[in-house]
Amino acid sequence: MKQSSIILLSFMLFFTILSDKVLSNARGESNIVQLAILLDTSNSMDGLIDQAKSQLWKIVNEMSRSKKEGESINLYVALYEYGNDNLSAKEGFVRLITPLTNDLDKISEELFNLQTNGGSEYCGTVISEAVKDLKWTEDTEELKLIFIAGNEPFTQGNTDYKIACRDAISKGIIINTIYCGSYDEGVQTNWKDGADLADGKYINIDQNQEIVHIATPYDDELVLLGQKLNDTYIAYGYYGDEYKKRQVEQDMNAGNLAPEVLVERTVTKGSRQYKNESWDLVDADKEGSVKIEELEEAELPEEMKDMTIEERKEYVQEKAKVREQIQNEINELDKQRRDYITDQSAEGQDNTLDAAMLKIIREQAAEKNYEFE
Repeated sequence: MKQSSIILLSFMLFFTILSDKVLSNARGESNIVQLAILLDTSNSMDGLIDQAKSQLWKIVNEMSRSKKEGESINLYVALYEYGNDNLSAKEGFVRLITPLTNDLDKISEELFNLQTNGGSEYCGTVISEAVKDLKWTEDTEELKLIFIAGNEPFTQGNTDYKIACRDAISKGIIINTIYCGSYDEGVQTNWKDGADLADGKYINIDQNQEIVHIATPYDDELVLLGQKLNDTYIAYGYYGDEYKKRQVEQDMNAGNLAPEVLVERTVTKGSRQYKNESWDLVDADKEGSVKIEELEEAELPEEMKDMTIEERKEYVQEKAKVREQIQNEINELDKQRRDYITDQSAEGQDNTLDAAMLKIIREQAAEKNYEFE
């Protein structure tokens, strides 16, 4: 076999394994929540993207506190952009950014990479692509949601939104529509009709509304705990160092938006939704996805290469204990922080992306016996 063919087959095998790893969301798990977010990235949507960046961790944290039959959920998120002139016209100005994944750092990274331009907003097309291309669980008792946000008529494009929405609900996928503008205008431009066709909810938001963050006496300590938590991650494999750098970069991105956004991200890192078994040896060992004794020396970080197998196992276990302790401290402080925020809550924050999504998620999750604190 020619060398070029071997290389091609190797790449195909790598991406097949990667795809299976990312999309294994429905295998051997229960209490699954699959959430696809479809964002309009045309010129007028900078405010929407900014809200998504700053509120991602808050949405994840609210979801992580939900349970079904007393058991925590397993959250998977997918991200699409549409309506951007930089995207392919042949593809309907639609791009799958990430498939359904529990790699939350990847979702954050991609949100910060988004840029607005153009465009032509084909809602029917992006919904149809999400329904067909994502690996949705077939279990009818699990929660499968699409949120699409934008501000142009829902009827644009060659794909009939009515067919796309009906196809979605026939597979148990609920379509929720978020119009960035006045309620009546969204109704007149068929955003409400799209939601109605797929058993979803229609709501309008002000994508340019400034987010009011509430500082608390617990924030500084939470940020410090988040930094200590990073030291418990052991990057392994040939790309582990890159992923660990991404973890730090997303801390910085969150902090640059507002100190409170970094606090929300820290809380996420203290929850069971923040999983990194693909590059972190502590998570991988906990999930049983690797055997430490079978790892090649080249796959290990420098500090572990000269250790015996028993020493390596003890090292990983010690990091796991420290992580659990820090996460428990984060969760305790977060309870106090949320009580403080409840007492200090700002008014007028019910017209933003996170408020709209969480209100809808709570209602639809309750119908499938999910419970929130």
